[in-house]
Amino acid sequence: MLHRKLRLHRRISEIKDNWPGYDLNLFTYPQHYYGDLEYVLLPRGIIVDRIERLAKDIMKDLGYCDILILCVLKGGYKFCMDLVEHLKNISRNSDRFVSMKVDFIRLKFCRNDEAMDKMQIIGGDDLSTLAGKNVLIVKDLVGTGRTMKALLSSIEKYKPNMIKVASLLVKRTPGSDGFRPDYAGFEIPNLFVVGYALGYNEYFRDLNHICVISEHGKEKYRV
Repeated sequence: MLHRKLRLHRRISEIKDNWPGYDLNLFTYPQHYYGDLEYVLLPRGIIVDRIERLAKDIMKDLGYCDILILCVLKGGYKFCMDLVEHLKNISRNSDRFVSMKVDFIRLKFCRNDEAMDKMQIIGGDDLSTLAGKNVLIVKDLVGTGRTMKALLSSIEKYKPNMIKVASLLVKRTPGSDGFRPDYAGFEIPNLFVVGYALGYNEYFRDLNHICVISEHGKEKYRV
């Protein structure tokens, strides 16, 4: 099986730890979140432009082969939607049609008395249909990398032809095990970010921009 051993070390847009972000007053955002955010980390326009570049890289690397896209919900759906649209645009303007099937999964961890030890994949078609396919996993954020490694281990059992991972964000976190996706939009500091489908207790998913939540926002929507 072709996997991820031959990694292409691409440039990633890195947001420095001392990056002050953008003033909220420069953008429009839902009034019910006034006071709940610190600043805009990534405006939607920059996000979408970066995704277009990722789409071009993916099509170039995969050689215009048919792709089965697995979108990890809930946070990955906007990234996946925009990425697929750009992939389709590239396909439409090429001399070869690229078939793209999109499926959606959610990940659930079962806990024992001490820690998360078993991951369950919820939703999606029969995963045995992944056999022999070129699979692109689309996710919102990679933090420690442990979730992605567990997901890859589960997917590999179905013997796809190839597995690639695209993540909109990679967070610099002290607990990282060094996992890096094949395609990443932005590397960000160890901040609590919301928006562009990333949520906090199901709130903030309707934000167009990726923002840093305030302490007031955390407390207001804590459950």
